Amino acid sequence: MKERGDRITVLTCYDVLFARLLEEEGVDMILVGDSLGQVVLGYDSTIPVTLEEMLHHGKAVVRGAPNTFVVLDLPFMSYQSSRRDALIAGGRAMKEAGVQGVKIEGGDPESCATVRALVRAGIPVMGHLGFTPQSVHALGGARVQGRGEDAARTVHEEAAALEEAGCFALVLELVPAALAAGVTESLRIPTIGIGAGPGCDGQVLVLPDALGLNPGFTPRFLKRFADLDGEARRGVRAFVEEVSEGRYPGAEHSFEGEG
Repeated sequence: MKERGDRITVLTCYDVLFARLLEEEGVDMILVGDSLGQVVLGYDSTIPVTLEEMLHHGKAVVRGAPNTFVVLDLPFMSYQSSRRDALIAGGRAMKEAGVQGVKIEGGDPESCATVRALVRAGIPVMGHLGFTPQSVHALGGARVQGRGEDAARTVHEEAAALEEAGCFALVLELVPAALAAGVTESLRIPTIGIGAGPGCDGQVLVLPDALGLNPGFTPRFLKRFADLDGEARRGVRAFVEEVSEGRYPGAEHSFEGEG
């Protein structure tokens, strides 16, 4: 798709119903993101998410979208402590969840060595640079990364290193648009942006954010493509009213016959 100049569409997903919908509507790639920590499990960051939780949701997504390329985030401390841990986590993602690839964060030499080990084992790896949510405390919060000459040079160098290590694609999150475009042009592998401007090869958003289910989250980069929060509230209010007033269920929702 990068060679043809086709834009790559990616959305996060955590359950079978939305996975089926994304596949039927032609999304190119599904990311089972550790963002499920906030939008599904109610954590305040991605850090508490466990590998077991990721596998649980990954299985559901694969069942709902069996013909779509699915990538699963390896969660915090499932791959950083040792390459053996990374191989076990990546292997479980492939064997148990049935995904086609995994994503890890970081582009330092240790991260690149982990990518090489996973790729050698037959586990496709997507990289992730810029703002890396698993390092939110080390980075001082969700801030734009790569500003300034030295920081931009580091992003370029780490992107090239991840490509050389064997990554098949690279997420760029919260980096200046010009930097993301330059990195994209310099790489053979595709870049997937989130808060990284229009110059990336593709774009990813967190599905509940994109569909308006998380109205309190209002970053600059986010566009809401639907208002499911409002629609869901209307439906719940209608249910409460009709049940309270005795209008539901009606005869058309009931079964005939003697008890």
